[in-house]
Amino acid sequence: MSQLSEQTCEACRQDAPQVTQAEIEQYGAEIPEWQIVERDGIMKLERSFTFRNFQQALDFTNRVGEIAEEAGHHPALLTEWGKVTVTWWSHAIKGLHKNDFILAARTDEVAT
Repeated sequence: MSQLSEQTCEACRQDAPQVTQAEIEQYGAEIPEWQIVERDGIMKLERSFTFRNFQQALDFTNRVGEIAEEAGHHPALLTEWGKVTVTWWSHAIKGLHKNDFILAARTDEVAT
């Protein structure tokens, strides 16, 4: 279990700061399988997970949905046969917040 996954998400308001480059490096070290991608000028965390079949992919999608609901913070989920791509970012600030890294770490945990 990573230290990030044990932390609590905080409400992310429009005036909340995005993570700094130093924070990206610090938090990213705990979730090395995640990639930072930029889409439409917005930085996001993304990782694809592979499974043996569609049912396993769907079950994982539902587990990620549960942690998202608990935290009140929701990712983009693309569920395909044997694969789920999870993308975290904070809509309110149009970028990355510490919450995204916390939930990426929790996503890794439900994948195991």
